[in-house]
Amino acid sequence: MVQDRNQKFGIETAGSMMSDDFITLPMRDTVDQTIDYLRKTLYQREDIHYIYVLNDDKLLVGVIAIRELLAAKGEATLQEIMKTKVKTLSPDIDQEQVAQLFQETELVTIPVVDYSQHLLGVVHMDQMLDVMEQEGTEDIYRMASIKSDDFDSQNILTATIGLLYRKRVAWLIILVFMNIFSGAGIATFEELIESNVALVFFLPLLVDSGGNAGAQSATLVIRAMALGEVRMKDWFKMISKEILVSGLLGFTMALAVSLIGIYRGGPEIAFVVALTMVGVVMIGSLIGLSLPFIFSKLKMDPATASGPLITSICDIVGVFIYFGIASAFITLG
Repeated sequence: MVQDRNQKFGIETAGSMMSDDFITLPMRDTVDQTIDYLRKTLYQREDIHYIYVLNDDKLLVGVIAIRELLAAKGEATLQEIMKTKVKTLSPDIDQEQVAQLFQETELVTIPVVDYSQHLLGVVHMDQMLDVMEQEGTEDIYRMASIKSDDFDSQNILTATIGLLYRKRVAWLIILVFMNIFSGAGIATFEELIESNVALVFFLPLLVDSGGNAGAQSATLVIRAMALGEVRMKDWFKMISKEILVSGLLGFTMALAVSLIGIYRGGPEIAFVVALTMVGVVMIGSLIGLSLPFIFSKLKMDPATASGPLITSICDIVGVFIYFGIASAFITLG
């Protein structure tokens, strides 16, 4: 049954996980008739919280919570007391969107209907708890650049060394080659570094600050996307806000690091380090903000944009910003 639904609606969709554990009744039935029916049919049945009301064409037209049914007058028809605004799911909607709808509505069961409003099944909240855990675990793995495919039936304690190796090695090798650009950037400014050795002292501090700011920004955006608070249309609005926030953060951090710069290399070095700090924090934050939107636009999981990937990109950018500013000001000075 599950395999047939997976083939028909796709894996990890509302259609593949829906249940047939629900009750439907015609809209002309009275409250008393419905209660009598429930007394006969609810024995040993679980997760029945709503009555789904159908019209003469067997289409879903309303829903009644059982507690509301018990409070209604016995002679009233279901049509008179039902709620006609019913939250429904398309059978091909992704399970992550289903989980998001449960969070937004606080319902315990949501019906799955086809394009003509025929009731196909229901998804219960207890099913979504497992989905939320699964999706959260996958996002955490992606944020650490770890493939999660084969961890479904195992945990880190029972997984083999070979499995743990395979799941981590691919991204790490990719990031190694990305970090070559950082080395190339340092080599480009070799003469500048030889004449101003104090610059090397601040290099890890500056590039790490850009990566940390980018990772913070990405984490906030990914979480907001997961909760449905932020969508693609909000990209430019988020950028304008992030410019102001990252600018304030950058200036605050620049003030702190400039004091060390004066001590280690004098006012000239302090100015270069402070200006670089503002630049790497702002650009790192904008990279961290933008990558989840870009991945989402490419139909990829935004969580992939976090962690080591953002850190590596910010490291490369930070090296060129730092030595570019140092070359401009120190050489000219």
